[in-house]
Order: sequence, then C-alpha cells, then structure tokens
Amino acid sequence: MSLEQKELEYWVATIPVIGPAKIRSLLNYFENENNIYNAKIDELLQVEGINQKIADYIINTKKEEKIKKGYKELINKKVTLITINDKQYPEKLRNIHKNPYGLFYRGNLPREDKVSIAIVGARNCSNYGKEMAYWFGRALSEAGIQIISGMAIGVDGYAHKGAINGKTNTFAVLGNGIDICYPRENFDLYMKIQQNGGIISEYGPGVPGRAFQFPMRNRIISGLSDGVLVVEAREKSGSLITADLALEQGKEVFAIPGRIEDKLSEGCLNLIKQGGEVVSKPEDILENFHINSIKEWNKLKKNNIFLDSAEKIVYASLSLVPKHVDDIIADTNLLISQVLSILLKMELDGFIKQTAPGYYVQSFCELMKS
Repeated sequence: MSLEQKELEYWVATIPVIGPAKIRSLLNYFENENNIYNAKIDELLQVEGINQKIADYIINTKKEEKIKKGYKELINKKVTLITINDKQYPEKLRNIHKNPYGLFYRGNLPREDKVSIAIVGARNCSNYGKEMAYWFGRALSEAGIQIISGMAIGVDGYAHKGAINGKTNTFAVLGNGIDICYPRENFDLYMKIQQNGGIISEYGPGVPGRAFQFPMRNRIISGLSDGVLVVEAREKSGSLITADLALEQGKEVFAIPGRIEDKLSEGCLNLIKQGGEVVSKPEDILENFHINSIKEWNKLKKNNIFLDSAEKIVYASLSLVPKHVDDIIADTNLLISQVLSILLKMELDGFIKQTAPGYYVQSFCELMKS
C-alpha cells in the first residue's frame, strides 16, 4: 500500500502540531511530502523548529489506512483540498507571511480576476453597524466585487448577507474545521455561502475552534482581499488585526467613521488617524478601484420619491443612527399624531424600522432586499 500525492498533502495539512512555519521548514529540508513521510526521527530532528515531541507526533500520525480513510471522507463531504503545490492555489496568498500550506474549501475559491473586499467589524455591533455592513456588502456586490469575511455574528454576518443579495460571490474564512459551522446560529448562512461563493479554512474536518486560530485566520481574510473595510471596531479587536495585516500586505484599508464618544468607533477612528481611508458610501471604495458604480444604492437612499411631502420631511430627518420620536417631532415641526401615523406607515412599507421602542432609523437592509 502506498499513498497518492493528494493523500500525502492531506496528511501534512492535518498534522495538528505543525503550523505553516514548520511545514515550510520541513519542505525546505525534505523537498516534498513523500520524503517527509519516509523520514526517520533522527532526520526530522535536523529540521529547524522540530523537537523530539513534535518528531514523535509526526511519526505516530504515519498510518496509511487512517490517512486514506480520512482523505476519502473528505471527498465524500464535498470538501476540496488545495495546497501550495497546486496551480489553483490563490496567487494573493503565495507571498504573505506564514501563508497557509493548504486550504480546505466547500463551494469555490475567490476569482483572481475580480476585485475582493474584506468587510470586518465588531461581533457585538450596533444597529448602525449592521446597516452599514449590509449596505456596503450589497452595494459592492452589485458592482461585481467579491466580499470576504469571517462569518461571525455581527458585522461579518450582515456583510455576507448583503453580498448574497448583491449577486456576486461571497467567501467566509473560518477559524475552525471546514465542516464545523461556528457560530451555530449562522448555519443557514453557512449553507448559503457555499451556494453563493465558498467556505474556506486552513483547518481540516473536525478541528474545533481555539482562541488563537481566529486571529490566525485573519491573515487569510486580508490576504485574499484587495482591500479591507472596517465597519465598527473597539480599540483592541480582531478587526484591527485584520486591518494591520492588510497594511503589512500592501492592501488598501478603509474605515467608516462613527461617533467619537462611541467605544465601537475607537478602532475605526484610530485607523483613520494612521492613514486609513475614510469612506461614507460604497462609491468611495468603487472609485478607489476605478469601478463604475451602479447607482442602485444611491436610488435607495432617495426612495422618498415614493413618499408624499410630509412623509419626505420625516424620512429626511432620519439616518442610520437611531433617533427618538420626540426628536423627530421637534425636527419636523409636524403634529404628534401626524408623525406617529407617518412612522407607522413607513415602517410597514419597509422605509424605516424601530431599533428600540420609540427609536427609528432608515432601513437600508429592508429596502435593498426588494
């Protein structure tokens, strides 16, 4: 019995104790996976970064039947493994620091001939953050841009949802095994992304999510992208790690400004201080990449052509920041009963929505689904 090349690659990609740096050292020393597989302990110990414990572990994983079975199960699960040996390996990842040896994916990989933008931000984002992530994801996708994110709750999830409705593929890079949906509440999204893009991970089936793996996956998110948009982020967050990695990789970094007293704005404001580009609408990013913007998102913002004069006044007083009904009444100089009636009608029509009792925002998410 002997192992095929792809089975050897599967073996290397799924040895838990060796990451991309050690795999690179092993390949530099032994030249190929087959030589690594046939190496004795004393030979493994000659490799930089390989100690006795790691060498013993590598030797103990050399079980042909188990490797063959694992790779067959991978195929049965409709998971593809691509490594640095393959021509299809993304060129954008080849030269990044600690580039992944292999990528497991379901669906497809991002197309190299299309612009890709990563949209990242806080998990516990505000309603404003959700609206912005969806709006930018949808509008950029409508313009033919691929959206990449991490499928976390909050900004990531809304960016993916917007992209799916924008009709250009979206891609999620996981920090756990390719066959594990985390968080579980995003299972429907996990399935939809496979049909409208792809799920990607450097971790094989069954690998649980560990804290250190999620910051590690951020280098892949930024690496696959031509630019990174940060929607909302605290002063110290994974989103800023992604942005820092993007800067190191020579990528564009964009940030949506927020209120200066808001903790969720601290990360974006710091990025802007450091030279990140301020964006207030999707067209800002499209112009940066010399892409002619479709005007649908702009039309949505001007949806008040369907409203009567009083409704236009109320709609114009709102934004994506929640506003209390008392402030709306004060700003519009309309009767209380008139404002309440208009708010109810526009909410039912999908032009606005309540984020909390008595607080209203313009509803880009709802309008863009129509």
